[in-house]
Amino acid sequence: MKEQERYMDLLKEQMAYKEAIGLMAWDMRTKAPIKGMDNRAEVIGVLSQKVHQLQTSEEMKHLIESLKGRFPDSVTEKALLESEEDFERTSKIPIEEYRDYVTLQSKAEAVWGKAKDESDFASFQPYLEKLVEYNQTFAEYWGYKNHPYDALLHNYEPGITVKKLDQVFPDLKAALTELLNKIKKADEQPDPSILRGHFPKEQQAKFSKEILARMGYDFEAGRLDETVHPFAIGLNVNDVRVTTKYDEEDFRTAVFGTIHEGGHALYEQNISPELSFTPLATGTSMGIHESQSLFWENFVARSESFWQNHYHLFQKYAPAHFKDVPLTDFFKAVNEVKPSYIRIEADELTYCLHIMIRYELEKALISGEIKVKDLPLLWNEKMRDYLGITPRNDAEGVLQDIHWAGGDFGYFPSYALGYMYAAQFNASIRKELDVDRIIQAGEFNRIKQWLASNIHRYGKMKKPLEILEDVTKERLNPKYLVDYLSQKYQHIYKF
Repeated sequence: MKEQERYMDLLKEQMAYKEAIGLMAWDMRTKAPIKGMDNRAEVIGVLSQKVHQLQTSEEMKHLIESLKGRFPDSVTEKALLESEEDFERTSKIPIEEYRDYVTLQSKAEAVWGKAKDESDFASFQPYLEKLVEYNQTFAEYWGYKNHPYDALLHNYEPGITVKKLDQVFPDLKAALTELLNKIKKADEQPDPSILRGHFPKEQQAKFSKEILARMGYDFEAGRLDETVHPFAIGLNVNDVRVTTKYDEEDFRTAVFGTIHEGGHALYEQNISPELSFTPLATGTSMGIHESQSLFWENFVARSESFWQNHYHLFQKYAPAHFKDVPLTDFFKAVNEVKPSYIRIEADELTYCLHIMIRYELEKALISGEIKVKDLPLLWNEKMRDYLGITPRNDAEGVLQDIHWAGGDFGYFPSYALGYMYAAQFNASIRKELDVDRIIQAGEFNRIKQWLASNIHRYGKMKKPLEILEDVTKERLNPKYLVDYLSQKYQHIYKF
């Protein structure tokens, strides 16, 4: 019992440092003055080094070996398995190298923000080159069977490999491209011009906050702030923060972006409290996390049922001309399919094509097939090939996402996987609940409870593919996503 108590104390110490790091990261992306960024990056590096030491200490090794197997199917046993993996992977990276890498991540994010504002890839390039080199080295430290990118995928989506993605993505791309071609040729097209007009961000924020509250987001355990690249961050189950980006000429960016991040936040807010201060008190993978945000953003908030209930609330905050826009026309316009430059503003149909572009570039970077200096040109070529458009500058091209600045190589495939997971979850929840009626009635608590009961409460007690199969009784099946998109857009575009 004393060893178990000591192990839990060590976990609590780790989680305390991680929460402090998370709070600093939130501050750097929202409120921190630009001149303080370098010092803050150094502080994060020092604290991250402390986490590394705790995860790889001889005492932690002894406790894992002594306690593992003595608490079957318990929180302690699952936490020990997570600690063991943390120990094995983290101990393979020299501590000084780890500290320098974390410091570089924080500095690179600040440089990226300025580079994006100025559409200046050259200023960010040397930082990205170092980040890629580190990740190539880490992949070798961790080891892999077939492809170095597999070692990085494991950080975000355990159980997924390049081989599996290369089996799933081509078929999905073919299905999406076929649908996109049918939509382009359809006689009936939405009119997106009805959505245009100056929409003050203060009013957008009021509407967004009302929707978050209706979804069940607990504002006493979170907050909504503005940032360059939207994110949600869980500091602990009682402090889960949401950020958004406002575009006063296109409300869709903030409204759907806030709902998306709210889906992430609901996951973190509804993890079982018994997992607090353990490595289990977070989402089981980024793919499952993305399934929750995409479920709320697309399967709920972009549905006709949602706007049948919430259009009057929207009109309360929106510019006056929306009072003359019929609901049916509005619903079709917010679901317009049109290839766009920016991933986070992409429509439902083309979204996964954005992810495939990033996946192919990342995979080639890590294997050494391409160089960082070639990214702007290669990015634009793939945008032409996949979406038929070419970015006008690097800000709306290769610099648009924060992920590479944060060293998050292996993350992007989680978005497409999450969309496929969400479609399977959507099919499963509809077998138990009349989802359209529930959405139309605004009874979001019933949806939230279903998701919390089947997914959220487990945190990392279950692996991602284990959750998928337990909930849907199937392995990953892209057909659900293709069927959902086909039915939805046949209805809207009448093809």
